[in-house]
Amino acid sequence: MRKVLLIILCFFFPFVAVLIHDGLGLKVLWAFLLQLVGHVPGVIYGIYRVTRD
Repeated sequence: MRKVLLIILCFFFPFVAVLIHDGLGLKVLWAFLLQLVGHVPGVIYGIYRVTRD
């Protein structure tokens, strides 16, 4: 259930979903920068990070 909520959060704030999933680090910065470049790359990266085990 947690993963589903994180995927839904990725559609609105990908960097926050990555932050909750991975903790503070370089991956959150990448998600934030991709979000600034364009919304779609940020969403794709966020979903990739959240669903990767």
